[in-house]
Amino acid sequence: MRERDGKKSDKNKGGSFRHGRDGGRDKPRAPRFGGKPGPRHERRGGPPRSGGGGDGPVILFGWHSVTSALSNPARKVRKLVVTENAARRLEEEGFKLPSAHEIVRPDEIARRLTPDSVHNGLLAEADPLDAPDVEDLDASGVVLVLDQITDPHNVGAILRSAAAFGVKALITTARHSPEATGVLAKSASGALEFVPMVTVQNLARGIAALKERGFLTIGLDSEATEDLNDVPMSAPLALVLGAEGKGLRQLTRETCDHLARLDLPGAIKSLNVSNAAALSLYVATARLKSLSAGR
Repeated sequence: MRERDGKKSDKNKGGSFRHGRDGGRDKPRAPRFGGKPGPRHERRGGPPRSGGGGDGPVILFGWHSVTSALSNPARKVRKLVVTENAARRLEEEGFKLPSAHEIVRPDEIARRLTPDSVHNGLLAEADPLDAPDVEDLDASGVVLVLDQITDPHNVGAILRSAAAFGVKALITTARHSPEATGVLAKSASGALEFVPMVTVQNLARGIAALKERGFLTIGLDSEATEDLNDVPMSAPLALVLGAEGKGLRQLTRETCDHLARLDLPGAIKSLNVSNAAALSLYVATARLKSLSAGR
């Protein structure tokens, strides 16, 4: 059984834990990137959002996040910080270490992250990926639109589901959404390399731009009168999800073509937003597949 760095593998979510320290109190501590707002979101143009880091690198950690970045020819990895065990595993699995890499002990990586961050012996500093504008999106398939969902764990999990269902893009607002770095990238488990993230300054105008390009827009609302299984559906399609608790904002609701709910048979009628996204994508893609087959 191969040894893993960073205490846990990507397969186990488990509880939080603290990484060990080497006792070097006099050493300067590197910036932490596990859960704090990180460098600038992956986008072209526009001002840095609140809490952003200007044009600094995207921080990626964990096996799937880093290896997906290394496999993506569009992603420039500036530097790889890696433990000896993780470097050996990379080479065993056919990855070439970038010229700018540094072999360190696991606690040297842990010092740059929050205590509950599972790094698996890998941390990369990379350039942001170019992202399309709404007007550049192909009018096909499904896109997801997030209305001020701020939890990076949720957005990362949504990205992972989006990659699994072949979503064309994920659209967020320039404010009140997390940076595409750190814990979001880890939660996305490599999906940042497959799903473009599009940032808009005004979500209602962004949805209107999608509608002009022929997208049917459906807002998910647990109190909507229509079931998602019953609303008219066609491609291209945009599914719009709101933050937990607040849900969709009023202007967002008014801009969508339809509001729909997931018809849940149990006592609890709402889901965590990342679970709702996955279930909505399953329903929508199944219906679109059936429609394209003429059933």
